[in-house]
Amino acid sequence: MKGSFLLLFLLLFTLAVKASSILINMDEDQKNHLKAYGIAYWSIKQNAEVNWLLNYKGGSFLIKYAKVIEDECKVRGVSYTVLADAKVNDILNEISDPEVNMEIVKLEKAPKIAVYSPKSKLPWDDAVTLVLTYAEIPYDIIYDDDVLKDKLSGYDWLHLHHEDFTGQYGRFWSTFKNASWYQEDVKNQEATAKRNGFSKVSAMKLAVVKRMREFCVGGGFLFAMCSATDTFDIALSADGVDICASMFDGDAEDPNAQEKLNFSNTFAFKNFRLNQNPVSYGFSDIDVTQTRNLTQQNDYFTLFDFSAKSDLVPTMLTQNHERVIKGFMGQTTAFRKNLLKPSITVLGENKGAAEVRYLHGEVGKGQFTFYGGHDPEDYQHIVGDPPTDLNLHPNSPGYRLILNNVLFPAAKKKPQKT
Repeated sequence: MKGSFLLLFLLLFTLAVKASSILINMDEDQKNHLKAYGIAYWSIKQNAEVNWLLNYKGGSFLIKYAKVIEDECKVRGVSYTVLADAKVNDILNEISDPEVNMEIVKLEKAPKIAVYSPKSKLPWDDAVTLVLTYAEIPYDIIYDDDVLKDKLSGYDWLHLHHEDFTGQYGRFWSTFKNASWYQEDVKNQEATAKRNGFSKVSAMKLAVVKRMREFCVGGGFLFAMCSATDTFDIALSADGVDICASMFDGDAEDPNAQEKLNFSNTFAFKNFRLNQNPVSYGFSDIDVTQTRNLTQQNDYFTLFDFSAKSDLVPTMLTQNHERVIKGFMGQTTAFRKNLLKPSITVLGENKGAAEVRYLHGEVGKGQFTFYGGHDPEDYQHIVGDPPTDLNLHPNSPGYRLILNNVLFPAAKKKPQKT
């Protein structure tokens, strides 16, 4: 009997020694792509050795074996395979082949995440907070007071979603001016502006955007969706110019506002024209929502293929098990391609419609990503709709793009060539 127990112990010990790594595949065989990102993030927090295998089975994760990580995969319903050293070496050799479009990136530090969001309850949800919560990735909520008190310096990654940085309250005035949530939002925004020494909400939002620009220039990572994308640049371009009609700030906008815009201040867009109709939802011609001819059936965008070994950043941001992503609308749905600055890298577009849905750029020491649309699994999410249940969409390729950006700051940067 003792001999049998000893033999079993030796067998289990041998298997443990051979079980050197956990491969979390991210191809079509993965049961829960979204929670897999949470496992990767959690493993980094546990000081585990985590590698992102770019373009290998949909951008898989290779984690040094530990029973607690294997157990966590089981608890969260994430598909995985335990691999011995020999198999791991085969994979690493395959990826290192210079003729193969794959790369290995070590994920070193779990980024500290801030989500810019109002504390009050508004009748819409946020795709990023939904997916962070579902993937069990921790984040802090911050808003204008926090940004103006320089609390951004404590974070690595900042998300902006359904926000209007121009001070026009999302241009919801014509439809929702009598709604209690709209009136409460105006009241809260005006009180915050006054508390921070600003006479107008638009002036406060500009100051907030400038702090965010400083955060990014100093090396931070910024990710924006929906109306936070174009209104961010519009606010920067209109520094010192009143672009708000009287129902938003009590006085008329500058009639020469368009001519006074300074596009050298912006991150991604140039030469755009303001929408000076205050009862329209659109802020400028950056967004194509009001002019596009696509329907839900032909609304899609294609992710670009990049060289994993030489274009590391865009390759990380486009990891997916699908290359064609179904479209989804928002207050800002997609960007007019001819208004992009030359420095911008297009990550995903509908070429036939000349629409850019997903883009990336650098500013100073930092980087930013803009992603058009509101909710990748709700085609036309409207005010008051219930939040998407991600239990029904665990393999969403549209939501995967958000989580690529969450892990992106964790990547070990390659030394610059001299």
